Amino acid sequence: MSSKNKTTATKEEAKPALVPKLRFPEFRGAEAWKPVTLQQASTPVTERVGERKLTPVSISAGIGFVPQAEKFGRDISGNQYQLYTLVSDGDFVYNKGNSLKFPQGCVYQLQGWGQVAAPNVFICFRLKGGYSNVFFQNCFEQNMHGKQLKKHITSGARSNGLLNISKENFFGVEIPTPSPAEQQKIAECLSSVDELMAAQARKVDALKTHKKGLMQQLFPRVAGASSAKASEPREQDAPATIETQPRLRFPEFQNAGEWDKTTIGDLKPFVTSGSRGWAPFYAEQGELFVRITNLWRDSIYLDLAGSKFVQLPPGANEGVRTQLREHDVLISITADIGIIGYVDESVPSPAYINQHIALVRFDSGQLFGKYVAYFLASEKSQRLFRASTDTGTKAGMSLIGIQKIELMFPGLPEQQRIASCLSSLDALITAETQKLEALKTHKKGLMQQLFPSPEAVEA
Repeated sequence: MSSKNKTTATKEEAKPALVPKLRFPEFRGAEAWKPVTLQQASTPVTERVGERKLTPVSISAGIGFVPQAEKFGRDISGNQYQLYTLVSDGDFVYNKGNSLKFPQGCVYQLQGWGQVAAPNVFICFRLKGGYSNVFFQNCFEQNMHGKQLKKHITSGARSNGLLNISKENFFGVEIPTPSPAEQQKIAECLSSVDELMAAQARKVDALKTHKKGLMQQLFPRVAGASSAKASEPREQDAPATIETQPRLRFPEFQNAGEWDKTTIGDLKPFVTSGSRGWAPFYAEQGELFVRITNLWRDSIYLDLAGSKFVQLPPGANEGVRTQLREHDVLISITADIGIIGYVDESVPSPAYINQHIALVRFDSGQLFGKYVAYFLASEKSQRLFRASTDTGTKAGMSLIGIQKIELMFPGLPEQQRIASCLSSLDALITAETQKLEALKTHKKGLMQQLFPSPEAVEA
């Protein structure tokens, strides 16, 4: 044996065996998995679309296939359409654009589309017999391809946003692969988890849709606003009007009469924003610093995951800051304006806001803060909210603009009843969302057990 062959054999022997930590009973005595290149396991798909009328698509990391008209607001295929690749259900497509989730590009299998037109800069392929689509898709979800492709990237993304990955490099990616029978067993197991996740996601979406519809009934209707988008400014020659009562009222309030209509400013609340007068020093612990990233449109409750804490700089004026109190209503006033937050008992004290958020504090005997937060977060109110901004755009909003926002409210007991109802629904949505996240975590942990370790694959 030549010295070259001896060196190669030594390297092969030094590689750890490709064996997962968890195997199904019938495969525990089976041989180790073997690395198979995508060139061995697949056939390139290169047929052009030509004159066929298909949907031009793109690929988004974490989502998969998306119509170009949806992603970019229009069909960008232009004169290149006929040169696009014809992709059919079951085929895989590699988008070499980098993203946070897949820095070396993402791979997705087309399912349920029939046939589509994919840009010819994407690499398309079809698995050969004996290789499971579901098994390989889960390998791509773990970024097995990216961990190998990163060594071929010699520079950043090109001007078109694509990485300099060649077809040769891509099809040289090795996927650790067991027998067809074991591939199928793993695929069936992960597919069952995917089905549970999909069912749970549908449940969460149904609850969110129910909440949206309920809010439309619990708050007075804005005439003419049902087909308008919340992001569209109100037309000057056709101002929206609000009905004086909601379509749905709780039994004990059905004869309570019309709601009051006013503006935030007319109620003389305390309105302020975070001060620019001090520069916070971020710390691992200290005083909670609420930012726009802590507000989200799906709920009025603050998302404190990844919160920032601050320490007051030496010599800073304590008086320039307003400490948050329970029942305060928060409104984003820069970037994506009109995101609503509510300070409840779960928000630790002391806590403060920066200059991108406005705070509105009502007399507790006048308006219930949680009710106001839900009213401002409702679809109909958001339309009036944006119509009351200074510019009608996403540029920004002043505290004067905040005070122009219109409110409608019933008596305090009915406000509390509405807020309690929606709060209970939010709690249910949160609980079901947590179940979905738990399933995702379970699948991630299961995949770590069912596939060889990344170190063994990259060795």
